[in-house]
This record gives sequence, structure tokens and C-alpha cells, in this order.
Amino acid sequence: MKQFLTALLLGYCGLSFAAAPVEEEWNGSALSDALIQKIQTTSYDYKKCTLEEMQKPAYATLDVRKATEDVIKQCEPVLGKMRTVYLTEKVPPTIADRHLKKLRIQTTRNLLAELMFRDASRKAGH
Repeated sequence: MKQFLTALLLGYCGLSFAAAPVEEEWNGSALSDALIQKIQTTSYDYKKCTLEEMQKPAYATLDVRKATEDVIKQCEPVLGKMRTVYLTEKVPPTIADRHLKKLRIQTTRNLLAELMFRDASRKAGH
């Protein structure tokens, strides 16, 4: 009896997974070279924006975490441009948001490390 119930349960689970509707699939290799170039250019602009903002003397007096947050907020509109590029090329929003989140996190970590280094260097008297 247990074997029958187990087989029935497994068969039901298999059918439920097989019957699940497949959302619109997206093929990552469908990106054109022009789109990849636009994304790379916008990514460069974002990193350039954070670097230029970080150079401003006002951030030298702030706490490094607050300065990092302020710099990232100042450059957020550049990421909005990148999201627009993705969406006009019919890239699913979840994929676009995932890439933007990854880029934002990497940039934030690098920026925080750089500001912490500068702060430690300034406190050490160099």
C-alpha cells in the first residue's frame, strides 16, 4: 500500500511539473553587437560617474559608508539609462534588473574599499 501511494504521489508531482506553463524564454545569445556596445558604454559611464563623484572634496569629510551611499545615489540615473537600453531591446526586466543589481553591488564594494583606503591613509598622515 505504501509503495502504491508513493508511486501515485511521485506520478502526480511529475505531472504537475510537466504541466507548469513555460514563461517566455529568452536566449542570451540573441543580443546584438550594437546592444552589447551600448551596455558596455553605459557601464563605463556609470563607473566614470562614481569615480568623478568620489573625487569631490565634500566626500573626504564624511564617514566612508555615508560617502559611498551618497556617491551611488548621485550616479543612479546612469543605471536608469542602462535599464532603458535593456528594455528597448526586449530583454526581460528580471534579467536586466539582475545585471544592474550585480553591477551596482560590485561598484559599491569597490568604491567602499577605495574610500576606506583613502580614509586610513589620511588618518595615518600620508
